[in-house]
Amino acid sequence: MSNSRGRRYQGSQPKLNIKKVIAVIIVFIVIIMAISSIKKMFSGNKTNGKPVANAYYSVYTNGKWGVINSKGEIIINPEYDEAIIIPDNKKDVFLCTYDVDYSKNTYKTKVLNSKGEEIITGYDEITALENYDSSNNLSYETDVLLAKKNERYGLVDYKGAELLNCEYESIEALKGVAKSFLTKKDGKFGLVDNIGSIIIDNNYKAIKPVSEKYENGYIVTNSSNKKGIIGRDKSEVLEIKYDDIKQIYGSDLYVVKEGKSWEVVNKEGATYLKDKFSDVVSINGENVLVKQNGKYGVLTINGEQKIAIKYDDMKYAFDNNYIYKENGNYGVININAETVLKPEYETLIYREDVGFFEASKKGQAESTFIGQDFTVKLTGILSELNVTNGYMQIRTGSEYKYYNFKFEEKTNIELLTTNTIFLSKKDGKYGYVNKDGVVVVDYIYDDAKEQNEFGYASVKKNGMWGCINSKGEEVITPAYKLENNYVIEFINKWHRGEDLNLNYYTD
Repeated sequence: MSNSRGRRYQGSQPKLNIKKVIAVIIVFIVIIMAISSIKKMFSGNKTNGKPVANAYYSVYTNGKWGVINSKGEIIINPEYDEAIIIPDNKKDVFLCTYDVDYSKNTYKTKVLNSKGEEIITGYDEITALENYDSSNNLSYETDVLLAKKNERYGLVDYKGAELLNCEYESIEALKGVAKSFLTKKDGKFGLVDNIGSIIIDNNYKAIKPVSEKYENGYIVTNSSNKKGIIGRDKSEVLEIKYDDIKQIYGSDLYVVKEGKSWEVVNKEGATYLKDKFSDVVSINGENVLVKQNGKYGVLTINGEQKIAIKYDDMKYAFDNNYIYKENGNYGVININAETVLKPEYETLIYREDVGFFEASKKGQAESTFIGQDFTVKLTGILSELNVTNGYMQIRTGSEYKYYNFKFEEKTNIELLTTNTIFLSKKDGKYGYVNKDGVVVVDYIYDDAKEQNEFGYASVKKNGMWGCINSKGEEVITPAYKLENNYVIEFINKWHRGEDLNLNYYTD
């Protein structure tokens, strides 16, 4: 007898019953569909949490300062009398001030990480380097810190490595310019970059930038009060012989004064427009926007008049177009002296970063948005301009609408691709829907904001603000007036503080 253990068939190959197989498959599919339907039925009005990048913020509570992360968790306990400075909120480098004696104006500093460990030691003091943009908004240098030892200053990086020896009387960021630090030694000024390399030796009475871009070089003043320009590569761009140099740059051209006369020069020493203007506003290619006798116009560097010097104000916009003021109103004129936008606006600015004009007429609350073709695209109040994600939120009447920078109307679900809940309005009240348009927060709020980068959305009821989380759950019952807050925003139980420069949260 042959051993047939474990074998179902002997001899010929097994035959399948096709009808039975098909029937089983159909039943299996029906079961899967039923399970899927049940899951949707129970989860259709739910939403997943929003992933949030880790970041750090100063927090103020009960009269003390600490640090929270982007989940609202306390990282450094609020126990400091002075605000904790976080130069780069993506890095766990926190500058703490303690043992403050206000009567003697003395204090101590230390640098902590997210574990509460002191990470930079061996110095009398470590502070952040402040900088300011053209609108005087405060920021901090994000890769270097100011170190003090024995009453002298140097630079260290965020890990404590010394970039510049503590041998200077002072070090400060060059206002409005990145990666440029003004040093003072023996009463003379020099310049270093963000890795401590010397760009300009300490030989000068003064140093200032040519423009907001460090690549365009620096204006230096010697002990005889003569000025020149030194490049980022340490080269002498313009000889130090001029009585004055304006902080204007364009097309490798500079505005200088010798004696009483202003003129435009290039690196090779060629001179243009001598005695043709009293001031220069900008240089755009071969065209120079000048001021003469209180009026504005445009000349070429060879002296050809392109736009008559007769306007009350003028500013370069884009291509060969200029915003001008006439009879108290603003419009746009091109380089051929053709009016392409009539002067009928009380205010008119060109938003270079997004490529359109924003204007307003006298007595008009709403702004007018005008494209580069000089046609009106829409009117409303600009609520948000998000250059990173390429959209703007415009309020028209009581409605918020979304547009890309081509002025194409979009839904918030189309644009806010990382959000989990989306603001919705019905019968004058606000609620939230998920990406499928299913209501996840009922229409019960008088006002509300879109979900922020931390996953929270601000909601208002009966004049008070609170917040909901990324799942639509109310985590702070509306209880804050926030009348003096320019920005209404929450991270869990913490809301944005009034002083935007401090960039802090409080409860």
